[in-house]
Order: sequence, then structure tokens, then C-alpha cells
Amino acid sequence: MSTLICGSLAYDTLMTFEGRFREHILPQQAHILNLSFLVPTMRREFGGCAGNIAYSLSALGGTPYIMATLGAIDAQDYLDHLAQLKLPTDYLRVLPGMYSAQAMVTTDLENNQITTFHAGAMLQAHVNQVSQTQGITLGIVAPDGGDAMRQHTEQFAAANIPFVFDPGQGLPLFQGAELQKMIELSAYLILNDYEAQLLSDKTGWSIAQIAARVQAMIVTRGEQGALIYHEGNVITLPAVPVEQVIDPTGCGDAFRGGVLYGIEHGLDWATTGRLANLMGSIKAAHQGPQSYSHRWETIHEYFKHTFSYSLQ
Repeated sequence: MSTLICGSLAYDTLMTFEGRFREHILPQQAHILNLSFLVPTMRREFGGCAGNIAYSLSALGGTPYIMATLGAIDAQDYLDHLAQLKLPTDYLRVLPGMYSAQAMVTTDLENNQITTFHAGAMLQAHVNQVSQTQGITLGIVAPDGGDAMRQHTEQFAAANIPFVFDPGQGLPLFQGAELQKMIELSAYLILNDYEAQLLSDKTGWSIAQIAARVQAMIVTRGEQGALIYHEGNVITLPAVPVEQVIDPTGCGDAFRGGVLYGIEHGLDWATTGRLANLMGSIKAAHQGPQSYSHRWETIHEYFKHTFSYSLQ
């Protein structure tokens, strides 16, 4: 199977402030806030939901195709990165005169964060059309520009391609009626536990009512693992322990790569959930969202060692 991953590609610039934000913010002066933080360490990571999910699925031996937009001003580094990973770029579009999406994140010593996000070319992701692809048998609509997410759900449905709806941080972009329609067009749904409750509030549907409208609904719960709602049943899967959590950034995207692999290969839902949890734990032990082992043989062996049976 070939999976089309619709979502963002972004650069993540991560900085550490060796102090505490609260010591520099005066509540009584918040109306004239003017702050500057010295950050002695900085690193730049390749990120964005589509890139991270594709990295995870490729690491497992899957076949991901990314549908996303980059800005011509700074696209080349990401294109070179994807080429090094041997990830196809058939459905990427580079838009002239624009920057790619990027997040600037500053973290203090108490793990508080200040984030600035420039959407850039991501806001034009709707110029990409699912109908422009060939041989796609599975899809995912991950966080992206709002117009792109709306249109790609409709285009997958019109093409009779089953897809995962993964609204994530894009949830605030949509009203309840829009979300109801997007859910009913979807075959599968993935959210974290907070997003699941927010989706329920926005649609007016209970969690059970939402789950009844898709083939499977997966709810991630961080260190508590995941729940999978399928055919009226709920499968509870514990998280895979991590010896040392280095960086949780991108764990949810790594999890989604595992889900897509499970669907691609017709795995039962318990096995799919275990694999997804494993991918999240592998990611958590590495710095950056696209820096963990990229050899599928190693990951398959790790699965067998962890769960005492093989994926194949």
C-alpha cells in the first residue's frame, strides 16, 4: 500500500533560556510587556506533522508520500533532508517568495515554553489536490492549513480512499458542524485525550457517539498508553516504558506512523496499538522528532523482544 500524508512541513528552532520566565515577568506591568531572553543554546530540527509521521512510517518499512507545501526561500534544506532519507517528494509544492512554516520555541529551566509560529507556505497547502496523486490506497489528514484540511478530507472521500482524520492542534480552526462532517467522511480518527474531549464539546457528540461513526478511534494518553474504540469495544493498551525521556517532541507523530503501518498491513488493532506505543517510546528517548533509528529491521526486532511475538 502507498499512504498519502497530508500535513505540515516545518523547521523547529529550539532554544533554552537558563533561567525562569516567572522571575522576569511582572504581573502588574503586563500591559507594557517588553522582554528579552538570552539563549546560549539553540538547535534547528526538521519537523511538521507530515514530515514526522512520514519519518516514522518509513522507519517501519512503510511507503509514505508527503503532500505539503514549502516556501522557496528556505525549502532546499528540507528537500535535501528528505532526499537523504529517500522519502519521495512527488507531491510537495515549493511556493515562490515565501518562507516555510516554522516554530521558534524557547524553554526555561522549569520547562515552561514560549512559542512563536509562522505558518508561511503552510497556509497555501490547499493548492495541493488528492486527485493529483496516483496509486494511493490510504491517507491521513494531519494538522495543516484549515482550508487544506477541509478540502483534503472531502477529496479523500470523493476518491474512495480510506483516511485517518488527525485534527490535533488544528481543532480550534473548525466549528462543530464542520467537524461533524469531517468525522463522518473519515475511516479512522486519532486524537489525544484532551483533543478528544474538545472534539466532543465542539460537536455535541459523546466519545462513544464519535467512535461509532468511524471504523476505529484511537485516543492517546501519554504515559498511560492509548485507548482504541472499535466495533463498540474499547481496547486499553499501556505505554511502553522509556528508560530515559530525552525529548517528547514528535512522540504523537511517531505513534501515528505506527498506526498507519498497522492499517497498511492489516494488523489487528491490539497489535497496531502496541506498535504505535512502541514508536512513541522510541522517539521519546531521542532528541528531535526525526533523529531516531531509521532501520525497520531494528524496530521489528524491538517489537518482538517487547511483546514476545513478531509483526510478520
